Amino acid sequence: MPLALLALAIGAFGIGTTEFVIMGLLPQVAGDFGVSIPTAGLLVTGYALGVVIGAPLMTVLGTKVPRKRMLMLLMGLFILGNLLSAVAPSFSVMLIGRVVASLAHGAFFGIGSVVAAELVAPDKKAGAIAMMFTGLTVANVVGVPLGTLVGQSVGWRVTFAIVAGLGVIGLAGIAKLVPDLPKTEGVRLRHELAAFKNTQVLLAMAMTVLGFGGVFAAITYIAPMMTHVAGFADGSVTWLLVLFGLGMVGGNLVGGKFADRALMPMLYVSLGALAVVLALFTVTAHNKIAAAVTIALIGALGFATVPPLQKRVLDQAHGAPTLASAVNIGAFNLGNALSAWLGGIVIAAGFGYTAPNWVGAVLAAAALVLAILSAALERRTSARGAVVAAGTPSEQRTAVHH
Repeated sequence: MPLALLALAIGAFGIGTTEFVIMGLLPQVAGDFGVSIPTAGLLVTGYALGVVIGAPLMTVLGTKVPRKRMLMLLMGLFILGNLLSAVAPSFSVMLIGRVVASLAHGAFFGIGSVVAAELVAPDKKAGAIAMMFTGLTVANVVGVPLGTLVGQSVGWRVTFAIVAGLGVIGLAGIAKLVPDLPKTEGVRLRHELAAFKNTQVLLAMAMTVLGFGGVFAAITYIAPMMTHVAGFADGSVTWLLVLFGLGMVGGNLVGGKFADRALMPMLYVSLGALAVVLALFTVTAHNKIAAAVTIALIGALGFATVPPLQKRVLDQAHGAPTLASAVNIGAFNLGNALSAWLGGIVIAAGFGYTAPNWVGAVLAAAALVLAILSAALERRTSARGAVVAAGTPSEQRTAVHH
């Protein structure tokens, strides 16, 4: 594997760290700016919405410049956003910094995947892409817990300054190690957008929003939930996030292994189990051991949905893999934004810090319902197609018109 993949992995590590580390630092940030926990949750929502907007926008803009230069520009945005967060004099400025950093997220992974695949032989493309995404998974096992520990020990501003430093290292690595690649051909937006007229594409995107949103409903408020309800010390949030990260890695591997074998059954099992575990979290959150186990399970079940959901979107978005990939990343983050906002609402309404778990359970259950509906529609379409194929030309025309 070429060293250029290491530069991409470092960039992915930094992006993964800045996205998730804020959850362990919400109480500190809220206290420093004098805002409530639900208001501080807007830092999660704002970042997620920035990815939703930035993923397709930056991906399309990225077709106008060479890929290496675009990756460097994206890392520049990432550095700028994190530096702004680190020195923010007010909550609103920090929110702006989070949004600026988020604009790089989706396009970096979308364009970075293409670059990673072009750097190696055809039979090693999947491994190259996986190596780049390893930076994201490792961020949740190492970067996020360490960032939380640093933030709780010496201040959350130091954490964001360090993350900006990771961006500088990633930028330097890309500049030094990634070769100049030919500029991509312009995207035919009309053709790309036509894929989103497909009902199955829209259902797949909705499953992505709701399914992964269920995870973030609980995890966004994990710090106050564990300290105020379970009785953990502030420092314990670090290793709880390690458990969540380990669950993510394991779930992602299992989801990826079975997505090609039985995609829809894998979705049924993971989404159904996720809904049950999130509902149970309202009870297990009151016990330290049970809470720790549940957090790991949420990470595992939540990320077991990622490979099949991503593959489902790409399978259904015929002829538009680039934009579909970017929009899919945006869909995951739209779910993050929606669930973080809804979780903040139920907390602000006085239902307590465990209430977001019920929100997550409902979202995951809704995703399961959509998965069942999507499969039923697919079977119906396949059956209708089989009837048309088996009928006379006159019957075929009649079936098509109906």
